[in-house]
Order: sequence, then structure tokens, then C-alpha cells
Amino acid sequence: MPRQISRRSFLKGSVAAACGLAAATKASPAKAAVDQPLATLLDIRKCIGCGACVEACTETNGHKYPDPKKPYPKMVPGRVKVEDWSDKQDVTDRLTPYNWLYIQSATVTVDGEERELTIPRRCMHCVNPPCVKLCPWGAARQLENGIARLDADLCLGGAKCRTVCPWQIPQRQTGVGLYLDLMPAFAGNGVMYKCDRCYDRIAQGEQPACIEACPEGVQTIGPRNEIIDQAHALAKEINGYIYGEKENGGTNTIYVSPIPFDQLQKAIEKGNGRPHLAPAEDTMADNNNLAKAMMVAPLAGVAAAVGRMFKHTQDSGKEAD
Repeated sequence: MPRQISRRSFLKGSVAAACGLAAATKASPAKAAVDQPLATLLDIRKCIGCGACVEACTETNGHKYPDPKKPYPKMVPGRVKVEDWSDKQDVTDRLTPYNWLYIQSATVTVDGEERELTIPRRCMHCVNPPCVKLCPWGAARQLENGIARLDADLCLGGAKCRTVCPWQIPQRQTGVGLYLDLMPAFAGNGVMYKCDRCYDRIAQGEQPACIEACPEGVQTIGPRNEIIDQAHALAKEINGYIYGEKENGGTNTIYVSPIPFDQLQKAIEKGNGRPHLAPAEDTMADNNNLAKAMMVAPLAGVAAAVGRMFKHTQDSGKEAD
């Protein structure tokens, strides 16, 4: 069940929306580039850690969150772990199936002065996403505008996407999804969830909720080539550093920081649901992964088609009832 947003938070978000829209207008509007790769530029100097983006994400995407069925089926083999966040939906200090965006903090010392930076973290939306190319069920796909999306209706929760993601972004919720009807004891016991960059809002020509709600104009969205140019111009202006342009072969989430990212990497809290800021080699440049992708693609296509057919049959049966 989606979390309720307070009246104060609603008012804060409303004011933030106006500011965010004004800040985002400088870049090409989402509707002007829905059919070309879009990237976001995050100027982390501007982030004040207010959490407006986190609240907006929850408010906007809450209807996509899982609603698991309990008790959960016993898994075979027994070592398959239950990952249940349904009673911890208020957790906001890491990524979860119910929290697709969180604020990461880093306290660093620069020229003898202590400085704290807050960094919005979510899916990096890689240019060549391994979560999409290596999903054996065909449940992940990349849209023309560069968004890497996991389809909850097709996902069986095997967590391959998390395993191959350099940042281990996707998170699993047990007790929901197609596996309950197909093979409840043998599938991945749930569905994987992550930021889908408000793909449905972008399709309607709107901004992602996190961008629209930010009162400080931290994020800018636009065609990737323009965003990369802006990132380099900003980095030159502030003598700063860029993360995301080349990591994992390039991503559509570009950070610019006044502090080197190796220093931020040492200062942030890392672990499950808390992505790193270290260099990330191009996963799909590995010949083994390229070969796997070529083998997985036709099988994934068949699996996705079967899944869609099964889901359609289910939906038709419900309508008949």
C-alpha cells in the first residue's frame, strides 16, 4: 500500500514543482525527445537533501509497488531466500521495492574544511544495460528514449538483473508476480523493482516526478548528447568531476561533483541497496556476456511472449468472472 504524503509535504512538493519545471525548461522537454535517448544531469552541489524527490517518487509511482500474497510458498531449493519489504515500506535510507530513489550522504574534508554532499541515487539507466540484455525471461527492455524498464507482469524474480548490474540496483519483493501462477516453488519467488524514470509521465510529455518536485533544480533532463555537453561545461566551470558518462560503457544518469568521486566513494555508506560511486567497467564489453546476450535474446523473446499470453488469459478470465 503506497505511503501517504503529509499536507506539509504536499505543499512543499507543490512549490517545488513550480521551481523544478522552471529549472527543467532549459533542457529539451521530455516530450520533444521521447524517441531518442534521454539523460539526466545531476548537479550535486545544489542538492540540500530535503527529500522532496523521494516523496514525489513514492507519490507518483506508488500504484506500481508490489502487493504480495501471504503466506509465501516454500521454495525449492530451500536456500532461496525470502525478500519481504512489505512491512518495511517506510524505509527511505536505501533502495527497496517500495523506494526507488534515496538520498546518499558523504562527508569529506577539502582543504582542511569539512563538507557534506547529498546525492540522489536511483537506477543509472545504462546505455547498454546488462539487466535488459541478460534477463532470461524477457521481462526487461530498453525503450527508445533510453529508459531501462523491468516489466512486473513478466518478471519471475530470478534477480539476474541485480547480479549483472554493476550497482546492484534492482530489488526483489517475494510473494508477487507471475511465478505464483506458473511455478510457485521453483521460480525466483517474486518480482524485481527499480526506478523506471517515470516512463509513463515522459510518454505524456511530462517530467519525471523527482525532477518536477526538486526545489533546487538539481536535475536537468534532455537528449543525451546535449546533457553530456552541459556536464562538461559545468565541470569545467566549477573545476569539477563527472560520473556516469563512461561508467559501464556509459549511462543516462550523469553526475557532476565539485569533489572527486573516489573521495565520495570512500565517504558514502555502501552495501545492499546502497550503490557505490566507484569506477565501473563496461559489463557488456566482456565477450562472455556478449555471447550470453546473443543466446538469451531469442529465449527471452519466447519467454516474454509466453508470459504475455498467460497474463492475457488470466486477465480475460477475471473480466469474464
